[in-house]
Amino acid sequence: HSVVRNALFCLETAANEKENHVYTKALMAYAFALAGKEEKRKALLGSLEKEAVKKDGSVHWQRPGKEPEVHLPYYHYRAPSAEVEMTAYVLLAHLTTQPAPSQEELSFASLIAKWISGQQNPSGGFSSTQ
Repeated sequence: HSVVRNALFCLETAANEKENHVYTKALMAYAFALAGKEEKRKALLGSLEKEAVKKDGSVHWQRPGKEPEVHLPYYHYRAPSAEVEMTAYVLLAHLTTQPAPSQEELSFASLIAKWISGQQNPSGGFSSTQ
């Protein structure tokens, strides 16, 4: 369809911009994965990996300029919902590929899934419904 083709053209143009926000890159990586645009997906995931926060055997993404986490003995910090969401989009982009994801991608995806599962509250939900 011409609408989808035009939308993909718009995304490809935006993906070539020098300064894209990490959230935008995460969404575009997943969109290109769904569209079967493997080269664009890989390029965005490579860029995102450079911005990843690798900590405690897990991987996630956060907004630039974010205030540092507060570590208190009686409080378990949970990331803002936007950070959980963009990290989840990166996970989806890693897993949505044809043919199936490589062993390397699955290993990296497991580190992302570890962080996301750590953001769950005691009831199994997250900080918001976003």
